[in-house]
Amino acid sequence: MNTATATSLAQPEIGIEESKAIARAVNHRRLVLFLRIAVAVVTLAGWEAAVRYGLIDPFFFSQPSAIYTQLETWLTEGTAQGPLWKELLVTMEETVLGFLIGSALGIFCGIALGRNKLAADVFSIYIKVANAIPRVVLGSIFIIMFGLGMGSKIALAVVMVFFVVFGNAFQGVREADRNLIANAYILGASKRQVTFSVVFPSALTWILASLHVSFGFALVGAVVGEFLGARHGIGLLIATAQGTFNAAGVFAAMIVLAVVALAAEYLLTAIENRLLIWRPAQFVEQGT
Repeated sequence: MNTATATSLAQPEIGIEESKAIARAVNHRRLVLFLRIAVAVVTLAGWEAAVRYGLIDPFFFSQPSAIYTQLETWLTEGTAQGPLWKELLVTMEETVLGFLIGSALGIFCGIALGRNKLAADVFSIYIKVANAIPRVVLGSIFIIMFGLGMGSKIALAVVMVFFVVFGNAFQGVREADRNLIANAYILGASKRQVTFSVVFPSALTWILASLHVSFGFALVGAVVGEFLGARHGIGLLIATAQGTFNAAGVFAAMIVLAVVALAAEYLLTAIENRLLIWRPAQFVEQGT
């Protein structure tokens, strides 16, 4: 049997194995989706049943039916501060601005210090000290500095995001392939060209991974800032519900925030897949 014949026989086998791998991946996604829905249904049904049979006190933990009623009221009649979509818009504006500013600063500082050993050695101790401070407590300081407006919430969101993105960007730069950097210099590339053509693409995976986590931190920063003092926002809804002992209102606000966080996660995942299109597809191994 010659080489051409062996190759022609091997190609159909490779195609069959690839088709089986794709089928396993599709079945895996369907199973995951089914199990996710099943877990949610069982949890909510068990919660509702526990309240109705007196196993859980609804004053503290509310119940799914009451939370649904609260959400329906907010959507149809609005909240005490105004329409729900306006309150959500305020929180989203604070979150997105804090996320963008914190991410930009984190990426810039992470790459700059990662490429400059002297600066990294000088500022590393200060960055460690600042990172060790519980950043949520800075919300009170920002409210004193910037007032009850959006500025204090954006500042807190920026601080929450910065250190997450900075740490990943810095580590991503340090993990860049030294052989590729050396080859680029040998070919005559400048330090700036090496940074943007070799180092930054190498660190991109690290940076994008941090963005998934940092958006949640930005949302936390905005909500905590609103909880401490604000005129509008989902955090103010939570504070108002807490003040009136309305557990259903607290859980309803949490659900709104969870929906926003999930939507942002899917958007960031789509952007990551678009930027990292070169990554090979992941298939599910047989028997897993």
